[in-house]
Amino acid sequence: MSEKNMSEKNMSDLLTLDGIGAGYGEAQVLADISFSLAEGEALALLGRNGTGKTTLINTIMGLTRRRAGTIVFNGRDITRLRPDQRALAGIGWVPQERNIFRSLSVEENITAVLTPGPWDLERIFGLFPRLAERRRNLGTQLSGGEQQMLAVGRALALNPRLLLLDEPLEGLAPIIVDELLAALRRIVVEEKMAAIIVEQSARKILPLTERAIILDRGTIAHQGPSPELAADAVRLASLLGVAGKPGADARH
Repeated sequence: MSEKNMSEKNMSDLLTLDGIGAGYGEAQVLADISFSLAEGEALALLGRNGTGKTTLINTIMGLTRRRAGTIVFNGRDITRLRPDQRALAGIGWVPQERNIFRSLSVEENITAVLTPGPWDLERIFGLFPRLAERRRNLGTQLSGGEQQMLAVGRALALNPRLLLLDEPLEGLAPIIVDELLAALRRIVVEEKMAAIIVEQSARKILPLTERAIILDRGTIAHQGPSPELAADAVRLASLLGVAGKPGADARH
């Protein structure tokens, strides 16, 4: 690729990680991670347990010890910014722990972080009718699935340019999984919000994304179009280290 084309590509990228190495304390988990995400692109982040997926999400949010590399978001080097500064720059984060305010009502949880933009309170309630019905309930009075919806709603309330979701479907009842998948489809497929989604079930998340990255031992083992990976069950199972029938749901 010519220098001119590379420059044009970089200008069109919303997020670029270049040679990232990171971990916790003295332990290094990620090594030489490089990839870019375009505006409006959704990326599936897959891999077995312990391969560094959550660490990568946390690194983008500034929650790990960075040892090497740079992170550029929306044309700005955010490598040294604090997590709160990255959120203000336009990165929404839905962690596994959800991090909702349990002593506040559903409505208060959202309005506490609401910033001007297309995702206002009523639009979030339109995306999650269950939350609208429970708008006066405290966080402690919600089911696990409702808490996850609230966590997504709080991230949207920031009106981010990029949404990071760390295993948003984990441990939820099938009916709640279906509702969340429908909401995610609207957010990333219809609304075209850029997103990186970590998920145990490759089969569920690949149809929502344009591209997939598979991590292995803290490095990128595969990177390519999601439809191609979804269509090749044998290769997908091999890359994820899953034994069993090719048609089985590939989990990490």
